[in-house]
Amino acid sequence: MKTLWKSLKITIAFCVFFSVFYILILWIFTQFAGPNKGDAEVATLNGKVVGAANVDQLFTQDIYFWGRPSNAGDGYDASSSSGSNKGSTNEEYLADVEARIDTFLVHHPYLNRKDVPAEMVTASGSGLDPDITPACAYVQVKRVAQARGMNEADVKAIVDKAVEKPLLGLFGTEKVNVLKLNIALEEANQKK
Repeated sequence: MKTLWKSLKITIAFCVFFSVFYILILWIFTQFAGPNKGDAEVATLNGKVVGAANVDQLFTQDIYFWGRPSNAGDGYDASSSSGSNKGSTNEEYLADVEARIDTFLVHHPYLNRKDVPAEMVTASGSGLDPDITPACAYVQVKRVAQARGMNEADVKAIVDKAVEKPLLGLFGTEKVNVLKLNIALEEANQKK
């Protein structure tokens, strides 16, 4: 009985520690060391919040850069975040990818089928990835420039500025946040 009582006290102590103190320690850490004091990073345009920078947004118009497709339903619903769990030989998955390739080529007639970036027709694991590679952004420059009536070099320069380098030059890969890129594009258009 003595061992049972000790075990119960240890269990209660750990429950209190991990449900209260551990969370408190993490909260204090984010207040000082975390980005944006632990709050989600939001993107603004003209002083108005237009989205969370760490969740992809649905862009389908030719005047905007597009992000990766989502398996989380329409509008990149974070409550439905998940991968498709379909293997690369699943017929339904392959049909979805083929349909995405065809749609991408309709909007990018200057590309060949082999030039369509794989990440533009396959969803990320969460289905909410806000980033694409610089190569995927550069593939879309011509379409966006034509749709906006802008010079391709000007649009490419906006993409160049939006490329985020790996952390400390070592961790991760270069990436472009699609929402931030589209906001930069809108801001460049407003300066005209």
